Amino acid sequence: MKQLLAFIRKEFYHVFRDRRTLLILFGLPIAQIVLFGFALSSEVKNIGLAIQDNAQDVQSEQIISKIESSSYFKVKEPILHYKDIEKRFREGEIKCAVIFPANFGSDLYKAEGAQIQVIADASDPNNATIVTNYLNTIIGNYQQELNPTVKPSYQIVPEIRQLYNEEQNGSLNFIPGVIALIFMIVSTALTSVAVVREKELGTMEILLVSPFKPIMVLIAKAIPYLVLSLIDFIIILLLSVFFLHVEIRGSLVLIFAESILFIITCLSLGLLISNITASQQTAMLISMMGMMMPTMILTGFMFPLENMPKVFQWISHIVPSRYYYSIIKSVMLKGLGFKYVWKETLILAVMATGLLTLALRNFKIRL
Repeated sequence: MKQLLAFIRKEFYHVFRDRRTLLILFGLPIAQIVLFGFALSSEVKNIGLAIQDNAQDVQSEQIISKIESSSYFKVKEPILHYKDIEKRFREGEIKCAVIFPANFGSDLYKAEGAQIQVIADASDPNNATIVTNYLNTIIGNYQQELNPTVKPSYQIVPEIRQLYNEEQNGSLNFIPGVIALIFMIVSTALTSVAVVREKELGTMEILLVSPFKPIMVLIAKAIPYLVLSLIDFIIILLLSVFFLHVEIRGSLVLIFAESILFIITCLSLGLLISNITASQQTAMLISMMGMMMPTMILTGFMFPLENMPKVFQWISHIVPSRYYYSIIKSVMLKGLGFKYVWKETLILAVMATGLLTLALRNFKIRL
């Protein structure tokens, strides 16, 4: 036991002496959580919009005032001539244009109603749809305020409720995925050089003659990164709660238990990479680049898995972060318990066991 503690202490010393390791361990997670939480959002805001008001009446001015007061739009200089609209779209100045006809105010009270032309930049179809929906809502609300007593012979009023994110906080979509991405990259990358570093430094011979069992060597190398990854996780949770205003609805104990299981899975993968590679650069390249893309693309937090071809959906089943992302989203954001995530937990446990077994087998062969 003393030998194991001494080996673990040695690994801690190595981590704290290596500034690059500390930067990856603590700098990268904080940078990612700030970047994804503050800078990136699925919400569409500050949309460049220009208006051509041919009516110049009270009604058009009232609608324009509502558009200007909305945080979704940034109203640019008005359009003077219709032919200038396409030019301003090409220059990228605006993403949407609104044109009021000359008789807009008087047409409002006619049976046919008034029309407003909305032109949107559909080079990004999703943004174009969101923009037009925003404008439809603003115009619809104005029409309701203008004629509150006028109702059709029948009426269908949808009552909309946003579950789990009523405030429409865009950070909630990214936080679980970023946590999975950080663990997958950091934990895997740091342990991926743990064994291969011994080969390059020429200290593998010490391991060969030591009374340590191979499993103890791997455990001693993994424990420091497990502890430091948990510290990372605590920092991420504190940033999420106090800076990104993410409410943790589920059990903290369950979240920590699932995170430990996922960290062990990542550490086991890193040890396996470290055993099958010949240099630290190769190990780092495989762990960083090889794990980043599958985690970002095949986890589901950036691109819906349901929209992907079947072959990519099948491949996603071998990516551990897919299951951890599903667990964290269910427990942290929805407040669900273990009975709703036991299948994903079981898959992660099987993956961790299999990866650790492969790492141990390859380590024995190397010895």
